[in-house]
Amino acid sequence: MGKMQCEQTLQGHKGRIWCVSWHPKGNAFASCGEDKTIRIWSMSGNNWTTKTILSDGHKRTIRDVAWSKCGQYLASASFDATTAIWSKTSGEFECNATLEGHENEVKSCSWSNSGSLLATCSRDKSVWIWEVTGDDEFECAAVLNAHSQDVKRVVWHPTKEVLASCSYDNTIKMFAENALDNDWECTATLAGHSSTVWAIDFDAPGDRLVSVSDDCSMKVWRGYAPGNQEGIATPDNETAWKCICTVSGEHSRTIYDVAWCKLSGLIATACGDDAIRVFKEDEETSTKNEPVFLLATSQDKAHMQDVNKVTWNPVQQHQLLSCSDDGTIKIWKYSE
Repeated sequence: MGKMQCEQTLQGHKGRIWCVSWHPKGNAFASCGEDKTIRIWSMSGNNWTTKTILSDGHKRTIRDVAWSKCGQYLASASFDATTAIWSKTSGEFECNATLEGHENEVKSCSWSNSGSLLATCSRDKSVWIWEVTGDDEFECAAVLNAHSQDVKRVVWHPTKEVLASCSYDNTIKMFAENALDNDWECTATLAGHSSTVWAIDFDAPGDRLVSVSDDCSMKVWRGYAPGNQEGIATPDNETAWKCICTVSGEHSRTIYDVAWCKLSGLIATACGDDAIRVFKEDEETSTKNEPVFLLATSQDKAHMQDVNKVTWNPVQQHQLLSCSDDGTIKIWKYSE
């Protein structure tokens, strides 16, 4: 069994904290929440401290923040129906663009690996793809209306321009650009959860996806490309996604977030029962098409209220960030 040690508890935001996001270098992170502000944190000596507070970008709760892979840009998604783009071009963080178009709350934002595309999703049931057309200039490349309910999360594939989204309609969708007509389209629907899918994340190569739900289960899906060895049918010559593992009985309430560590392969979950759990793939019993994920550790009472987000440091192995309705951010160290 592994164990989790809390290295630091951070306060500063007023009210619930919705999201924490590591800078790609792993030496800073952004947080956002109900108080309509974004905080940028970095190390001062041995402690994490707030370096910047960005308070003039949004009129309502900020639900999500995401760094571009180059680390130059920060996107923030808000209940005010806008997504703001921040950069430090002048030495200080400034809001250089505000993306408008969603009808109501924007729930999530995500940068593609190349940094040339940004995806956003909303309670208005749509997923938008924005193209970076120049310095601080963004153009809507697609409005995708594949979901029938509130879309909770968008996540780009780690290497390809393939987008995954999950929704209150209990499904996960995959989107890609059609090479023939340059139109974005839904290439797969992953159905299996019996309630809202709150969060998704790819593994490091992008061959597998993990999802968590209001049905208290965690599922792992594998993509089977056309011509796969297993002989799994790939309609329309698109990658077919199949559920290859379901973990149930480990969470007692809604699972709000999941993070698949690109360095260690560990999966962390954030739950409405105030706990953080870490799962490890069992090397002895797992096979390619039937992996087994075992609970490595459960940090009960990780927070005083719902845990909203967990995210692994992209550079420093086994360091995990979490945030909660209790208004705190915690830095954890996982050890075997």
